[in-house]
Amino acid sequence: MTNMTDPRPMLVRALDQTQHLIDTVDPADLDRPTPLPEYDVRTLLGHLITVAGRINLGLTGGNPLDLPTVTTGVDDVPTAWKERRTTVDATLADDAVLTQICKLPWGTLSGAAAIAAYTGELTTHSWDLAKAINRTDDLDDTLATHCLPLVRQFLPAEPRGGHVPFGPVVAVADDAPPYAQLVAWQGRQP
Repeated sequence: MTNMTDPRPMLVRALDQTQHLIDTVDPADLDRPTPLPEYDVRTLLGHLITVAGRINLGLTGGNPLDLPTVTTGVDDVPTAWKERRTTVDATLADDAVLTQICKLPWGTLSGAAAIAAYTGELTTHSWDLAKAINRTDDLDDTLATHCLPLVRQFLPAEPRGGHVPFGPVVAVADDAPPYAQLVAWQGRQP
């Protein structure tokens, strides 16, 4: 983390942003492509439901990989998201979560560090969803500004591919908007 502040409020902000975007998805949007070539909007929504479950598993000592990458067969995505969100909120309410040892797919971290990492994941996937449904004006630049130094610190510019499942860094201007910088670092075309 870049500072010693409690990372939970930023994760809650990322959860709120994700929930808002999920709530705005129209059924006509489900087959639209996203910036992730392997995901359409429907698949991305299934992944976001998984991410909410993985956050809770990771922060409570479970194995996030017990959940599939994409949750399928969900007829009411907003309700499924809110159910998982309620569980995450309850987990975050306990201060002990900050020192919980979390075994995540990319390493063993404190709860505070895991919360920061999941904030970055949700912030980026919110951009993916917003881009796909033409709602980028709904994005909170504070989240991207917060996550950018963390992503740059923990996601190396090289190597990419294989065990580092991101494309090459995309060049953007130093004064590009925060989300453009964030997603470009993760190999997406802003």
